[in-house]
Amino acid sequence: MPTVLVVDDHRNTADAIHLLTGEKDLAGIVAHDAESAYDIFKSNTVDLVITDVKLPGRTGLELLQQIREIDSDVPVIVITAFGTIDNAVEAMKLGAFDYISKPVSLEELDVKIDRALSLRQLTVERQRLQWENEYLREEAHSPFAEIVGQSPPMQSVFELVEKVAPAKTPVLILGESGTGKELIARAIHTHSTREGKPFIKVNCAALSENILESELFGHEKGAFTGAIRRKPGRFEIAADGTIFLDEIGEISPNLQVKLLRVLQEREFERVGGIETIKMEARLLAATNQNLENLVRAKTFREDLYYRLNVVSLQLPPLRERGEDIPMLVRHFISKYRDESGKQIEGINGEAMKHLMMYPWPGNIRELENAIERAIVLTDSSQIALDDFTPNIIQAGAGAESGTGTSVDSGSNGLSERIESYEKHLIQNALIAASGNMSQAAVELGIKRTTLRYKMEKYNLLGQSF
Repeated sequence: MPTVLVVDDHRNTADAIHLLTGEKDLAGIVAHDAESAYDIFKSNTVDLVITDVKLPGRTGLELLQQIREIDSDVPVIVITAFGTIDNAVEAMKLGAFDYISKPVSLEELDVKIDRALSLRQLTVERQRLQWENEYLREEAHSPFAEIVGQSPPMQSVFELVEKVAPAKTPVLILGESGTGKELIARAIHTHSTREGKPFIKVNCAALSENILESELFGHEKGAFTGAIRRKPGRFEIAADGTIFLDEIGEISPNLQVKLLRVLQEREFERVGGIETIKMEARLLAATNQNLENLVRAKTFREDLYYRLNVVSLQLPPLRERGEDIPMLVRHFISKYRDESGKQIEGINGEAMKHLMMYPWPGNIRELENAIERAIVLTDSSQIALDDFTPNIIQAGAGAESGTGTSVDSGSNGLSERIESYEKHLIQNALIAASGNMSQAAVELGIKRTTLRYKMEKYNLLGQSF
């Protein structure tokens, strides 16, 4: 409901205009002098001001100038005495939307109010889109455009995304750094009814407490040093879309209290303001920390944890989804060879074998960086082992000699280790044969039917090589 501030020291006129706003289903606020009107304007979201020029103390024109310093877009209709055309001209020069002469014609004012509020609605929507676009431009260079993976752990993630996406409930996305938590948050948003609405991301670890509070909730002009104008927060900009709070475990106890209130009451105030704003967005949060441990250490509120953890989604580290590595490698080669301008056809079998053996502590992000670096350094049409960093080369070499770390290094039994190595040999043979099972079987020295049986055993059927 739009809010109209009526400023007139003649109570009969003020009451008549206030009654008109009520009949038009508008929220009317009345002030009888410029000073109290200015205080009201600073503390509330006002969509239209109707003010007399002649007021006790400061004039309506001075009030108009003060309002313009806070919000240059809010329309102001000035009431002038009959025949004082100079006042009307001065008001228009100062940025008034329109003027009306006394005695006030409520029919004429009714039309001017409709025009002013229509303009206000267009302006507010334009501002919201502008703010949204500013934040979206920050996210323009996402790590990759879609989720890549066919392994059983990722299939479980996809199934859960499909289940939780249509709901309104918060989702807590857990996983090590570099596992693609933001990508999953975007997938939840894209598969929800909020697709096409804002997706606003906040990295809670990248901002200090005071700056983060302002970024989340917005601030009023003068709320702190440097706050030269009112600024909406990301909860406000998200509107009825999705807000994604990354690294939620890093927020301070003070902000934890405020965030809890947002989740419980679905409302907040800007920093330095008293107006209550409704929170319409869906909240998604992510962390690479163990929040249960933080709760036990009393550095994270238990009640906030349970409000966030209505549904949790655990992303597997890359070392637990090794069969996705060839697909990810092809994806990143396709992405970065176009940027490099090089004619990169792929990666040779030796290099892929070492990538499969490396444990990837930095997960997908580390793999992406490794492929980008290799494309920059290679002088060949195929990426070779020498194009990678020594730790990748040495890890693979150590694994071959039995001293390194394999993808399934958590398996302790001899049979598990043998199966893990057999699976890697089959994957490497299929990669070298570009997925041709007959050629891979010849390379491995086994029958094609035996290879198919083992591929089914290791969940390799249906994968691209």
